[in-house]
Amino acid sequence: MLAVRTLTAATLLAAFIAAVLLLERGYLALLVGAVVALGAYEWALLVRLKAGAAISYAFACALLYGAVTVLAWPIAASGMPIMAILAAAFVFWGLAVPAWLAYGMQSSPRWLLCAAGLAVLVPAGLAVVALPTWLLLAILGLVWISDTAAYFVGRAFGRHKLAPTVSPGKTIEGAAGALVASLVYAVILAASMPAIGAHVTGVAWAPYAGATVVLCICGILGDLFESLAKRHAGVKDSGKLLPGHGGVLDRIDSVCAALPVGALFGSWAGTS
Repeated sequence: MLAVRTLTAATLLAAFIAAVLLLERGYLALLVGAVVALGAYEWALLVRLKAGAAISYAFACALLYGAVTVLAWPIAASGMPIMAILAAAFVFWGLAVPAWLAYGMQSSPRWLLCAAGLAVLVPAGLAVVALPTWLLLAILGLVWISDTAAYFVGRAFGRHKLAPTVSPGKTIEGAAGALVASLVYAVILAASMPAIGAHVTGVAWAPYAGATVVLCICGILGDLFESLAKRHAGVKDSGKLLPGHGGVLDRIDSVCAALPVGALFGSWAGTS
């Protein structure tokens, strides 16, 4: 299973990086729209919409993403209304998601869970198109490093459950490993990328490290929130499209949380 999971992840990673580097921004936006639609369809099934309603929901999410993209084109994270959407996503991940993780989804009305799917997918899709390529890849690299460190550190040293009622496999030790790996990665980025290093000098190291920790935590929250939705639906994976990973949401859950927050931080810092 690990070999299949690794092969799928490597293939997806190579394909995505190639798309980011080689596709004209408009074509990349179309590709992202397809991913938003697929993720929305899976989310609709997780919140127990029937197949026909799930297709309509996926279309509505993709349409909203497309409408904002067209109206705000060319998209920049520092422009309006994109910054307002990113700020709303920041509030969603910082307040609404922890509340859901604490109290569960059982009493949440379906319309609210559908709205949550919009908040998960649309800002993340817009962030992909709005971010400069180098910053997009830097944020994604942080999430991938964090996820990998959490997995291997958790397997080797995990003893204390992070959220046992939501995702029994996640451990505090794995989360700590993710934080350490993220900070090491951030230091390497600042030292090796002039576009980042130019903004990280002196006291600026403190907010830079703080932003790194926040992005790492966002990635963990994204993972846990999707796990909560799967537990609510009574399924192990969000779908079966990706061998070893399950569905699209299983692959993008962490980045859906980290990307809009990272784009917002980048706009505040003047790097996006």
